Amino acid sequence: MQLVVFILVYPILWLISILPYRLFYLFSDFICFFVYRVIGYRKGTVRENLLIAFPEKTAEERRTIERKFYHHMCDLFLEIIKTLTITEEEMNKRFTISNLEVLKEMENKGKSIALMTGHYASYEWSVSVNKKLSVKGYAIYKKIANRHFDKLVRDIRTKFGANLITTKETIPTIEANHIAGVQSIYGFASDQSPKASRAINWGPFFGVETPLQTGAEMLAKKFDMNVMFMRIRKVKRGYYESSFEVISNDAKSVPDFELTHLFMRKVEEQILEAPEYYLWTHKRWKHHRTSETGLS
Repeated sequence: MQLVVFILVYPILWLISILPYRLFYLFSDFICFFVYRVIGYRKGTVRENLLIAFPEKTAEERRTIERKFYHHMCDLFLEIIKTLTITEEEMNKRFTISNLEVLKEMENKGKSIALMTGHYASYEWSVSVNKKLSVKGYAIYKKIANRHFDKLVRDIRTKFGANLITTKETIPTIEANHIAGVQSIYGFASDQSPKASRAINWGPFFGVETPLQTGAEMLAKKFDMNVMFMRIRKVKRGYYESSFEVISNDAKSVPDFELTHLFMRKVEEQILEAPEYYLWTHKRWKHHRTSETGLS
């Protein structure tokens, strides 16, 4: 059955991917109408998140962010499909790097790098950065149940040189590379909420104490990696600009969880600049502290 579904769906995805950009984004508008107006995909979650993040804004201001977000979200996921047939030349025009020299400088230090980023703007197209790397780059992802679509996603995300590893493969891969002396860059999208039962640290995100993903920091400390942040800005529809910032070149010396908290502050700053480009459909505040002893 998995193969049948894939065979039926894949030709549609391929046809979408070859649409000229004008028609491609018109199609995205059409999809947005159904996702937002008809289906109302996770609209309750989006509204709850925006209220928590921006209680000072009026209902109409939050609704404006909401509408813009759904347009961006549809663009984002259709742009993943576009990656099926996009050329390297076209990708280089649409996803640029403003300060590649900062990344190169950190590469030249000889240590592996934990590259942290948020689910903001075009985090999916950030895999194209791998073509600019001098060392081996890894993107961490969650495996899809349908093995045929999982392979498709892997093909899309590895098209520009990234090596894809699942969350379960992350630690063994980093450990093996560390022992073998293979300098690598590992991409972590660490801004979303872990299960409360697995959280070992809580911290503020838009003023609310929530469980934080600490895996990138802990691995950076254990395997002596430099830590960087990739900021992504949406320039205009279909065009993005990324930049790199050093978080730490001596992770072991930084007090536990400070790197994670700094990363979350950077994500928050980015969201405040243009909140419509964050992935608001995730239940980021599903678990939060309501008092010193109570959880919600």
